Amino acid sequence: IAMQIAVVDGAHVTGVDASTDDAFLGDWRAPATEIEANFHAALKSHLVTGEYHVAGQRGRLAPQDFVTPADLVIAPSPSPETRKLIHPDLPDEAIKQAGAPVLVVPTDWRPGVWGKNVVVAWNGDREARRAVRDALPILKRAEEVTVFVFSRTNSNLRSAADLLLTHLARHGVTAHVSDWINTGDVTAIEALFASLDTQSADLLVAGAFGHSRVFETLFGSVSLDLLRQPALPVLMSH
Repeated sequence: IAMQIAVVDGAHVTGVDASTDDAFLGDWRAPATEIEANFHAALKSHLVTGEYHVAGQRGRLAPQDFVTPADLVIAPSPSPETRKLIHPDLPDEAIKQAGAPVLVVPTDWRPGVWGKNVVVAWNGDREARRAVRDALPILKRAEEVTVFVFSRTNSNLRSAADLLLTHLARHGVTAHVSDWINTGDVTAIEALFASLDTQSADLLVAGAFGHSRVFETLFGSVSLDLLRQPALPVLMSH
């Protein structure tokens, strides 16, 4: 994903080795020791400029790993199997500290097409507005954009979503609203993934803010575990 973006936008890629000590044990040792060589090989094959360094000390992130100016951070969302191999603060600290949008990629996700069919999880709050703004370069290239709304029948959220459609149209993005009425039968996250629009999506866009390892995101104060879903990448902004 990083190389694809760099080729399209002429970006410089900084690779950060976020492996823990456990990544260099047993069957994982060989791929862990090949990360740097594979990164430089990818730069060369894509004709992209870049640099590589190790994140602070093994098992602990250093502040300078995220205060370096960046337009986009790409971070893994570890599966249970790979959790111990990756810095425990990822992707949480990346989202909280980067000051930039973070594209969270599940380690179980099979690389493929992404960013063509995008769903925006919309609740109208500051984080959601920031996420939409950060995602504009991707939304402009998308083939389909859906604004997913989860609200009560008397909520003004739908009108706010209509305003978002107008705003996106001014940027050349054609989008439509997928409106899910909250009847109390399902949670916001269940409704999101039950939506037919989301089932065909290849990228989610959502606002987020983190407290420890719990994220209150998407629809106000509802804590959702988007980061543990293995299905597709999520672009999150704090």
